[in-house]
Amino acid sequence: MEELVKWASKATEEEAMHPLLIIAVFNVVFLAIHPFQDGNGRLSRILTTLMLLRMGYDYVPYASLEHVIEDNKELYYKALRRTQATLKSDKPDWEPWLGFFLRCLKKQKNNLGLKIQEHKPQDDSDLPILSVQILELFNEYERLTIKEIVASTGANQNTLKLRLRELVNGGFLKRHGKALATWYSRSDSFKP
Repeated sequence: MEELVKWASKATEEEAMHPLLIIAVFNVVFLAIHPFQDGNGRLSRILTTLMLLRMGYDYVPYASLEHVIEDNKELYYKALRRTQATLKSDKPDWEPWLGFFLRCLKKQKNNLGLKIQEHKPQDDSDLPILSVQILELFNEYERLTIKEIVASTGANQNTLKLRLRELVNGGFLKRHGKALATWYSRSDSFKP
């Protein structure tokens, strides 16, 4: 373990290889050493997160690497065994593990991108005409009720409720109150 930590520190300090390769090699060797009776896999993922953070990959805490690996458990063990079987040879075969590890990091980053996209308001260019009309009303008014929006647009109340629900889910508007006391305002995260 001591040799592994020294190697990782030196490789990082000297920038001998890409940081992700250092982390991947550290990970597979750590798991081969298997320093504890139980929990080595979980600990390796915690150490991976720590190393990624220390090397500037700040997105890491916001998307779970644990879930990505859990979803690909069979491939995880296969890649791990294939690389670990060659570690004591003159030419270790890093490819199975590196390929798996880097694909997991990419999936983790993509998952975060999807999560951000789900919570990010869209622009209004793809919205139905009625939705755009509703948003334009909020250029004049800070808050509006359904009744006021019906009076301004002349739209069917049921259609309007559907469009308002879509605008709230899309991050354009905020809904306040309940039932007849419901009113809407522009979302802080959406600026035209």
